[in-house]
Amino acid sequence: MNHDGYQLLEANQCLNISKNFNMRSFIVIALFALVALASALPEQYTDRYDNIDLDEILGNDRLLIPYVKCMLDEGKCSPEGKELKAHIKEALEQNCDKCTAAQKSGTRRVIGHLINKKADYWEQLKAKYDPEHKYVLKYEAELRTVVA
Repeated sequence: MNHDGYQLLEANQCLNISKNFNMRSFIVIALFALVALASALPEQYTDRYDNIDLDEILGNDRLLIPYVKCMLDEGKCSPEGKELKAHIKEALEQNCDKCTAAQKSGTRRVIGHLINKKADYWEQLKAKYDPEHKYVLKYEAELRTVVA
């Protein structure tokens, strides 16, 4: 092989090394970007209670009232009630951003039920968690139409 052949071979090897280096650099940068994106996503509330039977609770005052009393600091809280109470204010303020799909759907059903069938408890909960009516005014009219 002549001198020009060796130069061409060396140039191809350098080009391949450069391509491999660029591909590795791209992969590393992409992985860092993916990790940064994943850490920037909002965490979600636990889904441990997402399968709770809302129909049973909403249809039975003996089950529903203790949850309401828990939220109002007027009674003992079940583990589910404690979890709800720990996040209710933040969820209200942040439009339920950390809620799972089941929690968003369940919240609409429960609030709709309280507005339409347990107005006295709804008024007490509003007074406690949104005394300035910052949040409920946005949603109350729509939730009056939700059938629980």
